Amino acid sequence: MNIDYTLDAGVMNLGGYQQRYRAELLERVIPFWLRHSLDREHGGYFTCLTREGAVYDTRKYVWLQGRAAWMLAKLYNELEPRPEWLDAARLILDFIRKHARDREGRYYFSLARDGTPVFYQRKPYSAVFAMLGMLEYAKATGEEASRNESIDLFWTIGRWIKDPALLGRPVLGSERLSALADIMVLASMAAEIARVAPDRRYREVLAWCIAASQAHYDPKRRIFLEYAGGDRALPETRLFCAGDSIEAAWFLLHALEFHTDDSARQMCLEVIEGSLEFGWDREFGGLYYFMDIDGLPPLPLESNMKLWWPHTEAIYATVLAYSLTREERWLNWLKRVDDYAFRHFSDPVHGEWFGYCDRQGNVTSTAKGNNYKGCFHVPRMLWLSLQRLNAL
Repeated sequence: MNIDYTLDAGVMNLGGYQQRYRAELLERVIPFWLRHSLDREHGGYFTCLTREGAVYDTRKYVWLQGRAAWMLAKLYNELEPRPEWLDAARLILDFIRKHARDREGRYYFSLARDGTPVFYQRKPYSAVFAMLGMLEYAKATGEEASRNESIDLFWTIGRWIKDPALLGRPVLGSERLSALADIMVLASMAAEIARVAPDRRYREVLAWCIAASQAHYDPKRRIFLEYAGGDRALPETRLFCAGDSIEAAWFLLHALEFHTDDSARQMCLEVIEGSLEFGWDREFGGLYYFMDIDGLPPLPLESNMKLWWPHTEAIYATVLAYSLTREERWLNWLKRVDDYAFRHFSDPVHGEWFGYCDRQGNVTSTAKGNNYKGCFHVPRMLWLSLQRLNAL
């Protein structure tokens, strides 16, 4: 299934992108979630929605709850103080606070509609987005309790990442690899707190993230690898995800707002371009989901597919890179990625984006959300890009 989403006239100028992203955000994406997903009876919101917005799974996935709370509070704080956005963020955060944690303060992965625990993943990422949601909500309301809770959780997450056994996930019988995802979430959280808290420790965390990312840098291909360290015979050490590589690069460019490191800045810009060049399918277009850098079979079976979120990361990263450098090459990549994403993922009929295409670009699932896709990547890209374009 291909969506014919023809580029508007003049979209190659920045004003055209501004108009497109604002309309997509405010007329088709956020209204879709507010109209179909909020659970006024039990709290929280549903993420498993059909193309038209019908709920097909009532379970609530905690990391997506926190992501949506952050997104809605962020729009309230930085775009327009619409009461319905803050009300929705509050509905979600109240549900998280009431149901998402066990007695030890660890966060579940999924809950039943009424908040009964369903699954515990032994990873820190549900807590990461609960922390970000609480912090952004505190900015909107001035609630000191939410702010303090989010900051306390930040340091707890740092301990969990350092020692996975605290989450019941001991590493036995193998060398532990450095995960790019851990660096990314620490950088994203620390950058958000550093903007509102003068404590120099957050800048120190950001400096650590910048330094730690260099172990993941492949200078030959100019990309970040998913894992660093260990034996190259392990498939994990050869795994490349264009979406993660690009997202990590722009996270670190945000972190560099608090530090002056020209070499790290150059590395991040090279990673954005290198990831686009290495990860782009030259036959059918779009970014591969996963690749093995040595050309061996990647373990993830969906490697050849084209997913929505790597393309959203690429759109914002190219906008950000252009805003920092004013170099024409970034606009050329923006046009290519934007064109692919809007033609294949955006749904001009019912709003929001499809998430999954095969290698040829055919939509493989018309669902608008699931246990990994919610109100986050698409609106975040649209809003961050719009901010940068407005500043230009």
